[in-house]
Amino acid sequence: VLLEEIGGGLVQAGGSLRLSCVASERRFTNYSMGWFRQAPGKQRQFVAAINWNERDTYYQDSVKGRFTISRDNVNRTVFLAMNNLRSEDTAVYYCHAAWVDADGSTRYDYWGQGTQVTVSS
Repeated sequence: VLLEEIGGGLVQAGGSLRLSCVASERRFTNYSMGWFRQAPGKQRQFVAAINWNERDTYYQDSVKGRFTISRDNVNRTVFLAMNNLRSEDTAVYYCHAAWVDADGSTRYDYWGQGTQVTVSS
């Protein structure tokens, strides 16, 4: 699965950005999709995830109420709308796809190349 992120950039604190990630996989609904981020000198951390059904979503506590994850299964795209951005949101954001079989015994993870988000204070 190839994942291509679009939409990073520089924004002032309090501003908004929308990230998109387009997947090459035709069976897009077989995958749970998500976003992770990695700031300089820090480990990659979970940001948000969404199940195939477009309804079940999960967020890191620090982004709840500010970020919204969504997906368009027809166009094989996942989005991350980021509002009220803070300087601590500055990081490289990675799109993530996960496939897990029915009994959970096999898992495959895929990552995009990442897109830089910089929030100036």
